[in-house]
Amino acid sequence: MSAVVVERLRKLFGRSMAVDELSLNVAPGEIYGLLGPNGAGKTTALRILAGLLSPSAGTAAIDGIDVAAQPREAQRRLGFLTGTTGLYRRLTGREVLSYFGRLHGMPHQRIAERIEVLTRALDLAAVLEHRCEALSTGQKQRISVARAALHDPPVLILDEPTVGLDVLASRFLRDFVRGERDRGKAILFSTHYLAEAELLCDRVGLMHRGRLLAEGPPGELRQRAGGAGSLEEAFLRLVERAGPAAAPDGAPVSA
Repeated sequence: MSAVVVERLRKLFGRSMAVDELSLNVAPGEIYGLLGPNGAGKTTALRILAGLLSPSAGTAAIDGIDVAAQPREAQRRLGFLTGTTGLYRRLTGREVLSYFGRLHGMPHQRIAERIEVLTRALDLAAVLEHRCEALSTGQKQRISVARAALHDPPVLILDEPTVGLDVLASRFLRDFVRGERDRGKAILFSTHYLAEAELLCDRVGLMHRGRLLAEGPPGELRQRAGGAGSLEEAFLRLVERAGPAAAPDGAPVSA
């Protein structure tokens, strides 16, 4: 059974189509990369999965729970990281994690155990007692990833988690994501860095103007695009084949 199931998802903002008939699934123990340029509709789709937006049509489920029908139950099974999620500047990293653990209803001992596990996994020992306002971008992002994973949910949705990070910080986060995959988590990883996805993802879905152009393992997609030398080249070829996309009313598609 897939831990994330999206079926014919659509989202309109006024007369503009942001997500158009999107269907995908992510199995436990799999990293699925949702790829595409800025404005492709990735973030809109992920916000629907997180229960932050309502779909115009279609369904989305997390760990078997319909997101629209039971948003709270779905959110308990989900760890969600988005670029717009901030940290409380005057709290330390430990205080932020403890606070979110209490919001999840976790017992004090369980919070302490999970903070210890994530401190090792994300190398937080040197930053955990510092106020978030004093942390670098990479350090803040590691705290944010720990916050998303704190309650040990079966599904992680990570929206552009490496934007603005240097090479070492990006690699550290990718190693953590691989470790969570190996623990059986279903991970939906959104990025517009196609080379990163090629290193990390078991399968990828290529989005363009709200639509899923193709999906499959990176190597398979390169072959389907005529033996492209990279996932980026495959994406460009597939976009060219698809031709211009427009909303049903002829308005430009936006995200």
